[in-house]
Amino acid sequence: MRAPMIAGNWKMNTTLAEASALVMEMKEGLERIAGVEKVLCPPFLSLSLVKELLQGSSIKVGAQNMYFEEQGAYTGEISPLMLCGICQYVILGHSERRQYFGETDELVNRKVKAALAAGLTPILCVGERLEEKEAERTEEVVTKQVTGALQGIESLNGMVIAYE
Repeated sequence: MRAPMIAGNWKMNTTLAEASALVMEMKEGLERIAGVEKVLCPPFLSLSLVKELLQGSSIKVGAQNMYFEEQGAYTGEISPLMLCGICQYVILGHSERRQYFGETDELVNRKVKAALAAGLTPILCVGERLEEKEAERTEEVVTKQVTGALQGIESLNGMVIAYE
């Protein structure tokens, strides 16, 4: 069984200078936590810097999103191949991506497959919206998200599922 995980999603926060300061502030405390996998997910611009600052530590680096294509005319996107040299993890299916960018279970599924093919560990986010929770539809919504995102994936090895 895999160790529990603590993943910090920095969202669209921190400049490079702020990211550097935050890593230095968090690093020692995170290193003292044993028996837990630790992952920091800064904005794309900070990935290389954060990876460099965490060199030699037990803290891993993850991206906050990716597109499923390896390359091409996808302005503003980042591919799994671009990420696999920088980080080990990638957050996919986050509620904000679903809400603000209209990401569907089908799109998340394509991203999960692409991440696995590139050797990245997907952190698949699932969870209901407030109105779905209030309507007592949590199990239905989460089951649909998990089933849709994992369609055609034979093994869950190398996967993390996060309920948000």
